[in-house]
Amino acid sequence: MIQKKDTVLERAVLIGIITKDQDEDKSKEYLDELEFLTFTAGGNAIKRFTQKMDMPNPKTFIGSGKMEDVRKFIEENDIGTAIFDDELSAAQERNISKILNVKVLDRTNLILDIFAQRAQTSYARTQVELAQCEYLLPRLRGMWTHLERQKGGIGMRGPGETEIETDRRIVRDKISLLKARIKTIDKQMAVQRGNRGKMVRVALVGYTNVGKSTLMNVISKSEVFAENKLFATLDTTVRKVVIQNLPFLLSDTVGFIRKLPTQLVDSFKSTLDEVREADLLLHVVDISHPNFEEHIESVNKILGEIDSSDKPIIMVFNKIDAYQAEPFDDTDLVAKRTEAHYSLNEWKKTWMSKLGNKALFISALNKQNLEDFKKRVYDEVREIHITRFPYNHFLYPDYDDTPPL
Repeated sequence: MIQKKDTVLERAVLIGIITKDQDEDKSKEYLDELEFLTFTAGGNAIKRFTQKMDMPNPKTFIGSGKMEDVRKFIEENDIGTAIFDDELSAAQERNISKILNVKVLDRTNLILDIFAQRAQTSYARTQVELAQCEYLLPRLRGMWTHLERQKGGIGMRGPGETEIETDRRIVRDKISLLKARIKTIDKQMAVQRGNRGKMVRVALVGYTNVGKSTLMNVISKSEVFAENKLFATLDTTVRKVVIQNLPFLLSDTVGFIRKLPTQLVDSFKSTLDEVREADLLLHVVDISHPNFEEHIESVNKILGEIDSSDKPIIMVFNKIDAYQAEPFDDTDLVAKRTEAHYSLNEWKKTWMSKLGNKALFISALNKQNLEDFKKRVYDEVREIHITRFPYNHFLYPDYDDTPPL
């Protein structure tokens, strides 16, 4: 059995579907990501199950035949968890649990669990707890399945319903309390942001695990936690950075992901205030990932949701040291050359060429092209600074703390 840090990984199976909106390649890609999420949460994906369907089964997500295959595999291979790639309804989760008799999770539940592990500050823990409560509320009935086994017993129905309603009221009260707490912390953080003065603010944004924290550490010479796992960074970190005597604030934010749970988008919108209030966004992209273009689309979609898509953006294509194009056989007359076979130089001649100096290609880990990166960021920050402070002393060669008369 695979081990990690002297602890046994939880054995799990992954389950996804192939539909007209999600073809086989897309389904495989999502399951790859789900496997990475599973590993990040402390699990080991033993096997994947997929089924072609027009739409998910409203009762059990997948068909009865495929569900029976999953059940047999779980019984024969000592599997403790079944993880579904899409969010399950309360009824689906309840029905599947009865059939498989193991822990049943969906992508949303899995991401919430990772967030709960990663939250370090009181603020992040409060946001995660709020998202968990909102996810739990419609699923409380499943917590009372022990009563269903005694259906028909004298006095069972009334107390069971009463206890469920009591729990619902407790969870609703908890949600109200957490929202009030977040509102209070938001006010405190707004004061903190106001106390930073009018320094230019730059925010790192991007898909999860693209190297934002590594870049943050290199540029700010700090020790922000960075790890090759999804959502390694959850708490927003802000550092003062100085390039050529020009100071600005650099913030590292939580990474985005496709199929991001609604509860997390809502509860973490306040964390993304750092993005909303930024003067410049550095959109970091892992160019070595085969689906980096879709990652860009996902990030742009969330930026639009938080009214930040119209801000100045520099595209930072990171991990050029890890980029490898798929080999192409010129002698194969049937084979078709696709984007997967593009070299970095060929990529630069595509839609990226329209970005001009708004596109940078670096390796934060190996510190490749970082001087070009710093110069580009300096030029952009300086331009914003000039607009904000037209008579500021940074425009003058003799730097001192006294603005010109």
